[in-house]
Amino acid sequence: MPFIGTPSKVPVAAAAALVLSLALAGCSGGSTEDQASGRQGDGSVDGNAGLAPDDAGDQQPDAPPTSEAKVSSNVAAEATDVAVDTSVTMRVSDGTFDSVVMRVHQGTSLDGSFNDAKTAWTADELLEPDTAYEVTAKASDASGLVARQRTPFTTTALSLAEQTYANITPLDGETVGVGMPVIVQFDVPVTRHAAFEKQMSVTSTPSQRGSWHWMSDSEAHWRPATYWSPGTIVNVELSVNSLDAGNGIYGQMDRSISFDVGQSVVMRANLRTDQMGVFVDGSLARTIPITGGKRGFQTRSGIKLIVEKIESKRMDAATVGIERDDPEYYNIPRVEYTQRVTFTGEFLHAAPWSVSSQGVENVSHGCVGMSPENAAWLFGLTHRGDPVEVTGTARRLEDGNGWTDWNQSYAEWKQGSAL
Repeated sequence: MPFIGTPSKVPVAAAAALVLSLALAGCSGGSTEDQASGRQGDGSVDGNAGLAPDDAGDQQPDAPPTSEAKVSSNVAAEATDVAVDTSVTMRVSDGTFDSVVMRVHQGTSLDGSFNDAKTAWTADELLEPDTAYEVTAKASDASGLVARQRTPFTTTALSLAEQTYANITPLDGETVGVGMPVIVQFDVPVTRHAAFEKQMSVTSTPSQRGSWHWMSDSEAHWRPATYWSPGTIVNVELSVNSLDAGNGIYGQMDRSISFDVGQSVVMRANLRTDQMGVFVDGSLARTIPITGGKRGFQTRSGIKLIVEKIESKRMDAATVGIERDDPEYYNIPRVEYTQRVTFTGEFLHAAPWSVSSQGVENVSHGCVGMSPENAAWLFGLTHRGDPVEVTGTARRLEDGNGWTDWNQSYAEWKQGSAL
């Protein structure tokens, strides 16, 4: 009979046997109720209960949500032959852009513009040849979830023969005459005139209307409808870098210059009377006795412009086609105060050898000669682009023989525009 009061101790061996028995019972599943409910001794629910060990280990947590925004580009990532006239554009559907950054590879960032909805971004400039770029775009959908895209690419290489450089006359900062056109000369021909002309602008203060006129595939001029107003400031912008010029040629670089217009100086030479009136700001400043080309060497009539000024110049008749054995041949080492008005050799200049004929008759080989005193005064007054309006001969100035832009009406001139 057990002792009434303090419970008796369970022998150690018996206790160990009891623990083992309970453990074995637990491994065998416990009671039918516990097996049905999935309960264990601590009362918690095991979500993997009833699964084989491998099945429980394969279950993964839910993937994070992804943005509905889809970013695309008109340039393929890792492309290596992108044309330089590509206008890089990024677009996003089902979202809006937070940022777009375009860089020369590991270098300077380039400007671009979003549309109003911020669903498209376009680079402000075209591309440089043989250059690595990278565009990084970030966009968000309506829930604020972010999508990112990185687009690295490289442009195709171009040789100098595949690029055209634009040279501009007058020079940057030059003071010019009231008849001066803007002259753009391309070292490789441009056949897509309209595309280039759209990117060639001339603006002035005060504003004057004017037009481009293509002389050839290699040269375009811009002139105002009437002579420039004295004191005008003119700005020329050619945004032609990487622009397709046609026939596999592209613009080599943008160009810009500014120049100003001096006082109005207009020379009116009458070769019937052999007198030349010089008008400054509309008023007659001096009448100069002159001599022009004699028979067989008539001076051309028309509106010419001063193309260049050289204080002292050798004049060799061989340069205008007169042979050395011809009685009309001459070679004068120092002709002073020369001002070129045609490409075929007509100048205004000092002619001390013909002073007695000046104002009386025409005795030159085509140039307009005057006394050294008058030539020096005139040389100090004029600028490139000042008009020389010549009348009194039957020989007409040929188009393109000098800067002949003013020998057409403005209506005729505008017909030379590609736009």
